Amino acid sequence: MHSTFHAAVSLVVCAAAIVTNLFVAIDGHADQRPHIVMCFADDWGAYASAYAKLSPGGPSDVIHTPNFDRIAAEGVLFTNAYVSAPSCTPCRSSLLSGQHFWRCDRAAILQGAIWDGSIPSYPLMLEADGYRIGHTYKVWSPGTPKDEPHGGARTAFNSAGRRFNGFSQNAMKNPDRQAGKAALLREVRANVRSFLDADDDGRLDGDEPICYWFGPTNTHRKWIAGSGKELWGIDPDGLKGKLPWFLPDVPVIRQDVADYLGEAMAFDASLAVVMDELRRVGIADDTLLVVSGDHGIPGVSRGKCNLYDLGTHVPLAIRWPKGIDHPGRVVSDFVSLPDLAVTFLDAAGVSPTENMTANSLSNILRSDQDGRIESQRDAVFTGRERHVAAAREDFLPYPQRAIRTDRYLYTINFEPDRTPMGDGPMVAGSDAEIPDEEKLRENTFAAYPDMDASPTKAFIVTHHDQYPDAFQAAVGTRPKFELYDVVADPHGKTNLADAPSMKAQRDALHQRLMDELIATEDPRVSQDVIFERSPWTDPNK
Repeated sequence: MHSTFHAAVSLVVCAAAIVTNLFVAIDGHADQRPHIVMCFADDWGAYASAYAKLSPGGPSDVIHTPNFDRIAAEGVLFTNAYVSAPSCTPCRSSLLSGQHFWRCDRAAILQGAIWDGSIPSYPLMLEADGYRIGHTYKVWSPGTPKDEPHGGARTAFNSAGRRFNGFSQNAMKNPDRQAGKAALLREVRANVRSFLDADDDGRLDGDEPICYWFGPTNTHRKWIAGSGKELWGIDPDGLKGKLPWFLPDVPVIRQDVADYLGEAMAFDASLAVVMDELRRVGIADDTLLVVSGDHGIPGVSRGKCNLYDLGTHVPLAIRWPKGIDHPGRVVSDFVSLPDLAVTFLDAAGVSPTENMTANSLSNILRSDQDGRIESQRDAVFTGRERHVAAAREDFLPYPQRAIRTDRYLYTINFEPDRTPMGDGPMVAGSDAEIPDEEKLRENTFAAYPDMDASPTKAFIVTHHDQYPDAFQAAVGTRPKFELYDVVADPHGKTNLADAPSMKAQRDALHQRLMDELIATEDPRVSQDVIFERSPWTDPNK
């Protein structure tokens, strides 16, 4: 792709790097490297009761996440955390490698993704430096097993099963709902314990740090209709007036969102198990614990696979008693999830590689301040190429790049004639009839396949005459440039890109975005736009 991108990078870090660890002086210990635990939920956007307290009036009002809230209260809560790409594999590729997703070669797409083994990833770098690594449930969508960025099957700890990934499906099978939930949490405990107790003597050695990834996928569709209320007591009618304008405020959509929030509550319940197990082995206070999600809600307009906030804005809380001297702070600095990789390496005394474009959160964690701590963290950059391979003719991507600041969201849709959510009747010029509600609810590929099948998708598409604005927002084509004032218009109803009064602001945002793409060697703006040709457009290669 480019010379530095393909440069061979050594994973052997000299012992002197540990001595320079920014956290080496904490509590007066010479080399007390933290244990590192990442709890990462599929498709979980920024919904938690901790956020409802800061910004009431949205869906977070009806969710209760005591464990996420406690982690935030005992550490740092971030209000402006964003993914690099709102699609699972490119997001995770960027996080694992500490750089923008567009620098991740074949791992910058979903279907057909292959990890380039020459790209360093933080779990393998930490393993090379003495950490014991492992994961439960999902880390990265598998490509070539030997090149998986987290160690692949050899580092997997799922001996108790993966039923938690279908939480509502399995919990609702049990006539005793509470017993069904408890059984799934026992599975979580057994899987976590299988990693923590994997040493020969059945306990963690004090001088062996761990790097563990806990990644349930239950917040990824599908889930059982009505489960949010039955399992978690979330009343769908509690969402009246709390949905964005592009989601019709009707019972079926309110229930769909309530069920999604129920799955987020199930993930929150699993956090209590993780914390309990860390305490059991005596390392909770020595652990740098991070909780987040890989993008926003699936199967709804402007969510997953979109660069609007509903697709890119995610929760983030970090707890580290030995490394955060002033817990309970709320930070508004913009954080891109690749920053986590560099933060982990920094805490472990391992130098980041030259291809990592992210920045450590070390200063923020050490600070005693709330709000904006690092003035330069006033924006994040996001993007997207291809999600579902067959979404458009010839497997073409829908290329987008965006910059998000405190005040504005500016997006470039490089190919505005293409369909953002993939081809379907009425958008791609097809004479085909609109599939019925059941197909749109159950089969992602029935139409507009970059939007997951869901009750919300089915309602919006089949009621397009009644809710034309919602239909357009969901699957309609978009202009090349979009600019929204996210303070005055948080859900992006009025595109200001062509407003004469906004020309200076648009030009400034455009220049800053392009400067970042050029500086980080984004192939989308180079002479060789690799994402437009095979193998990036061929899922069989």
